[in-house]
Amino acid sequence: QVRLVESGVGLVQPGGFLRLSCAASGSIISLYAMRWYRQAPGKQRGLVAAVTSGGITNYVDSVKSGFTIARDNTKNTVYLQMSSLKPEDPAVYYCNAVVTFIGYIRTNNLWGQGTQVTAAS
Repeated sequence: QVRLVESGVGLVQPGGFLRLSCAASGSIISLYAMRWYRQAPGKQRGLVAAVTSGGITNYVDSVKSGFTIARDNTKNTVYLQMSSLKPEDPAVYYCNAVVTFIGYIRTNNLWGQGTQVTAAS
């Protein structure tokens, strides 16, 4: 079964550095866009960053200064690096990927399990 599995420590000191990983596994033909979303308590889930299969990145304005999205196509993995965390950054972060499976023509939109990112205090 094709799935996305997130990993990484979600606790970071204010202003510190954090890296999340998300690996796709299973009967994958192609991975297309990969993205990170986040959802804070009482808020809607929103896009944070995205990267195309060719490595072109895009960010929401609020995270451009401190967040970096990258991918390793040899490992079917996308990363989100976070530095200089702001008070609004702690949230549940979800990996997302557009993927084609063996035996299917259509693309599929997959989600990781979510990772709680918390600022230590």
